[in-house]
Amino acid sequence: MLSRAAAALLPLFGRLTVTLDAEEPFAAGSVFVANHDSVADPAVVLAALRGIGVTPAVMATAGLWRVPVLGRALAGGGHIPVHRRTARAADALDTAAEAVRSGRHVLIYAEGGLPLREDAASAPPRPFRTGLARLAAATGAPVVPVGQAGARRLASGPVAKQLAGVLTAPVRRPRFHVHVGRPVHLPPGTAAGTTAAHRAVGAAWRQAALAVGERAHSDAAGPGQSVPASVRSTSLS
Repeated sequence: MLSRAAAALLPLFGRLTVTLDAEEPFAAGSVFVANHDSVADPAVVLAALRGIGVTPAVMATAGLWRVPVLGRALAGGGHIPVHRRTARAADALDTAAEAVRSGRHVLIYAEGGLPLREDAASAPPRPFRTGLARLAAATGAPVVPVGQAGARRLASGPVAKQLAGVLTAPVRRPRFHVHVGRPVHLPPGTAAGTTAAHRAVGAAWRQAALAVGERAHSDAAGPGQSVPASVRSTSLS
């Protein structure tokens, strides 16, 4: 339901394109990990993934389950609440592992929160927490890096600015892009796995940022340096 709603509503607010590094189907029970810099980017990522046939269970902060309508959709769709900074925080990884072992894809946001800055520009992923690496180690699942850019043009900064962005988006028609990288198997060790996943998502983010015309700076791709083109490109709006 959540993925279907995102795919139906997002075209009202902007233009979404998607690129992929590989054409083969994703293995059942893959773990998708995306960069997270806007309250709007889950809708962008879910719409993009639905367009390529992926409808994952989303790991999201438990507070969202208390939001009217959204909470019902999250519960009904089998999504996974994360009770951060509580004794129940580890339960989310156990639930996610069960979903992966049953063959369902899972979407995780490894940064664990949103940036505090107010500008609308995209930026490289912030440091990852270790939950992703621990989930991959516990299940042996492949990790699919997902990079998104443009969601901050829809919603960023304080609440008033976010509301203004959403209300004006149907006129502005901002561009969103999602790049889905090749699945990777993380190396052993929590630290090494976390570093490898962060590097892969950073590369996917650079591809997305370049697609929407933003400068993509990082250790691996400096100013003006391009990232190799993907195998397949799709427009979903």
